[in-house]
Order: sequence, then C-alpha cells, then structure tokens
Amino acid sequence: MKGSTVLHIGFDDTDSRKGMCTTFLAYKIVEYLKKERVKFLDYPYLVRFNPNIPWKTRGNGAVALKIKTKEPLVIKQNIIKFVKKYSATRDGANPGLVFYESKDIPKHFSEFGKMALCTLVSRNKAKEFAAQNGLETFYLGNGQGLIGAIGAIGYNFHDHTFELISYRDESNLGKRREIFKDSVMKMQQITHPKTFNNFDANKDRILIAPHGPDPVFFGVRGEDVKSVIQGASLVKSQEKFRGYMIFRSNQGTGDHLENELNIKDLKPFSSGYLIGRISERPIIELGGHVFFSLTRDGKTAKCAVYRPTGLTGVASKLIEGDFVKAGGGIRKASKNHERVLNVEFFEVLSLDKDMVVMNPLCDRCKKRMKSKGKGQGYKCTKCGKTSSKKVTEEIPRQIRDQLYLPIPSAHRHLSRPAQRRSKLNTKIEFDNSKKWFCNLN
Repeated sequence: MKGSTVLHIGFDDTDSRKGMCTTFLAYKIVEYLKKERVKFLDYPYLVRFNPNIPWKTRGNGAVALKIKTKEPLVIKQNIIKFVKKYSATRDGANPGLVFYESKDIPKHFSEFGKMALCTLVSRNKAKEFAAQNGLETFYLGNGQGLIGAIGAIGYNFHDHTFELISYRDESNLGKRREIFKDSVMKMQQITHPKTFNNFDANKDRILIAPHGPDPVFFGVRGEDVKSVIQGASLVKSQEKFRGYMIFRSNQGTGDHLENELNIKDLKPFSSGYLIGRISERPIIELGGHVFFSLTRDGKTAKCAVYRPTGLTGVASKLIEGDFVKAGGGIRKASKNHERVLNVEFFEVLSLDKDMVVMNPLCDRCKKRMKSKGKGQGYKCTKCGKTSSKKVTEEIPRQIRDQLYLPIPSAHRHLSRPAQRRSKLNTKIEFDNSKKWFCNLN
C-alpha cells in the first residue's frame, strides 16, 4: 500500500459494571475497518492491566489495533464516532482513545504499559505522556481510559496467549446464557493443554462465559489461533452468536506478578511478589481465611489467603521459619485493617523443621508416658518404665517445596495456570489468512 500510514489505535474504559464491553467495541471497529479495506498488521491486542485498581471494570482490559491505511484522518474521525456510540458513559464509563502514527513503537511506551500493569498510574500521568510523545487523544468523562489505551499500544508481549471472544445477538442481551456444560467439559478434554481455564471441575462450573448483561457470549483462551477456533467449535448452545474475534492477549501469563515488591515501601494497589520467612504460625480467622506474615530485611508484611482460592488448607500448614515467595496485590490500609498482600499464589522455597517438645515415648509399648507430677518425671502406664525428661521430636510436614495455585474459578484473567508454568509464546507472528474475525450477520 504505497502512500499509506501505519496507525496504532488504543482504547479503554468504554464499558461499565452494568454492561457493554471494550472488546465488543473493538469488534465493531474491526467490522468497519474491514469494509474500508485497511491492511491489518497484527491481531487485535487485548491487554489486561493491574487487577488491583479499585475502580476497574471486570477484567480491566484495554484494546489496541495496528493497521496500515491511506486515509488515517477519515479512519480516526469514524473511530471517534464508534467510541461515542458504544461507550457506556451514562453508567460511569470514562473512555479514552489514542492514535499514534509510526511504523515502530518507542521503548518507553512499553515501560508505560509495565507501570499500568503493576502500579497505580494517574490520569495526569497519561495525559502528560500523550502530550510529550505526540499522541492524538480523545476522551470522555475524566479520561481514565487513556491509561489503558496508551499501555495497550506499547505493551511488550514477552509471552502471550490468544482469546476467541464470541458476541451475542442484540435480541439475547440481558437473557441468561444457555451453554451446555457437557460440551465445555468435552472441549476441555479434547483441547487441553492448548486451551486453559474453560471448566473448573472442583466447582463443577463453566468458566468461559460471563454472567452480566454485556454483549460477550463466551471466550476461549489458548496458546494459538487454531486451538481457540477448535475449542469454540466444540461449545454447544441453543443460542446462536453474531460473530467472533480473536485477540492476542497477556491473559494467563502472570505478567502482573513478575516484579518484586519492596517490602520496605509497599504501595497500595500495586501488584508483584514478596520473598521472606514466615515470622509466626498462620492464623485462621472467621470465614476460614488464613493470614501469615513474611519477614525480610527487618521488615514484615502481612499476607492474606482467602477461602475461595482453595489455598487456605495448605497455607495453614506453614510454620515459622519457612521460606516463601507470595504473589498478589497490596490492599490499602483502612481504619480497621492494616495494609496486606492479597495472595494469588505462593511458592514454598524451603521448609523449616517442625520441632515439638513432647512427653517421652515408651520404647516397649510405643505409647506416650504420663507425667508423675511436677518435677517427678514420666512413667508408662502400661509397663511402668520411667524417664526423667521430655524429648524434642520432628513432626513430619504436610506441605512440600512447590508452587501452590488457586483453583481455576479463583483465577484472575492474568493468572498463569499450572499447565502454562514453563510455557512461553515469544514469537509475534500474524497470519491474516486464518479466520481471526467472523461476522455471521
């Protein structure tokens, strides 16, 4: 396409807790762009940012598109119209839209994306970045969406997955999604390990479909385009969807927990991991939640493992001295609660010995002796053998040196599932011949 321009388009925060979906806006924009005969240079990006931001909507995902066009001005004007039309501004959405004309993305764009992935980035910071780097912006409301829009354009996929998202016909919006559970179970069996987080056998629960009034019907996550298309073809329902689109994504990569947090300066809402020793035996509080503390460099951080994760049984078996890596998000301190790391995973790096002082064991009868009274020693009630003092014994640990992950239904979009533990998709290859976009209307 001679005389054409490479145009990067990023947008975010077009949805609300009551409905709409930023990926559906992307679907509508791609539908329009295909009619304009632009050249797509990559799959649409679906980038999930920091899941600990308190005002996020569901998966906190932003979208970016990379195209080549001879009419960038017309394209920009029309996309602004789409953002105005399909943003849930009446329900609190604060959409942000960014355009950047350049063949290559500067390195500091990816650094901005990394900040948005792991920390709390202000709207002013995003506006300042846009002004300094020649980004064209459009936003409604307070412009919160500019953060994700910029971050999605510059995101560095050192690992990536794919998600096929199908969309509902307007006549079905607001109705219950009727997906046959056995078809999802079968799909998981057939496509595993190429797809992930489709069904939680622990909870007997489908994981591919949202429960709200948004236009998404279901989404299949996997390692490549072929696998997610195969997975979606195996999902059965009486409802017919309007079409689908495949996104390149950071879902299932665990990218938000790759950076080590500073235990001396834990920033509220930041994501990452801590390494330290358990400073005291965990406490099980009302509701079955488990709390433990990690100590390092003279500082201590409280960690919370909540019951829905399915990790509380294991976490309660930690003891003082165990060396642990715990990943998650920092919950802001409040009047009634101190600052705490909400645990998304933990890994036991080394176990301490659990030594307990006990009454001596009778070597004849294999039973614990009884105390004869203060300072009088111990005696076997069966054979009469005596001993003068207690003994220290090692109690076998009921926990191992390994990584512990939550059950699938407790995974966040970014959580790295067990099957992806040593998996990295590093190649960024776009095959426009594959059917990554489908409109059935």
